[in-house]
Amino acid sequence: MKTLLHICCAPCSITCIDTLRQEGIEPVGFWYNPNIHPFTEYKMRKNTLVEYAKSIDLKLEIENEYGLRRFIEGVYPDFDHRCGFCYALRFEETARYAAAHGFDQFTSTLFVSPYQNHELMRETCERMAEKYGVKYLHRDFSPRFREGQDKARELGLYMQKYCGCIFSEEDRYKKKPKKPKAP
Repeated sequence: MKTLLHICCAPCSITCIDTLRQEGIEPVGFWYNPNIHPFTEYKMRKNTLVEYAKSIDLKLEIENEYGLRRFIEGVYPDFDHRCGFCYALRFEETARYAAAHGFDQFTSTLFVSPYQNHELMRETCERMAEKYGVKYLHRDFSPRFREGQDKARELGLYMQKYCGCIFSEEDRYKKKPKKPKAP
């Protein structure tokens, strides 16, 4: 079966690609991440993936949209629920691309992260699969998350410090106020 693998970044792709290949599935990588900001971060993640894909002989399709304005318009004013919009944005484009280019199924490296909402992602993927007439291949890659991160460090790949959007960067670096101690 022809499988399209949405890839958020090279480090997250390592064990996902390995798992699929062990199952006899040769995925085609798909870069579509208009949520990643700032632009320098977007370029660094994309360029790292391009080089990594070459090193492991992975075919890679790139939808090169730096989508700051579209992303912000989509999450405004409900910034606290931005992840649902982000999943829908990326998985819809992945399902649409898969259907338009003859893929039988799709999945995503986002399922490797223990920090993502797997239930919401799965529901979104299933909805998009139905909308575009392609199959969603569910895989929970998260048990191999640390293994992939260790391998990325070993390979010297660029590793980001936050999920991708400007709000996740803010959450990552903002200092949280200390809770008052009980008297």
